[in-house]
Amino acid sequence: MDFDSLKDKAEGFVSEHGDQIEKGLDKAEEVAKDKVSGHDEQIEQGVAKIKGLIPGGE
Repeated sequence: MDFDSLKDKAEGFVSEHGDQIEKGLDKAEEVAKDKVSGHDEQIEQGVAKIKGLIPGGE
């Protein structure tokens, strides 16, 4: 499998399941905030950047 084919499959997956990925990111954000106190803003910014990469994301 070449890189372009793998990239196309990943993009298709993200397009089809973006809502589920966002839900997972929300859960990961909660866990990270619980584990790493005092860095809520950085965690929120990181999650927002990732969500921005999802088609139709925030």
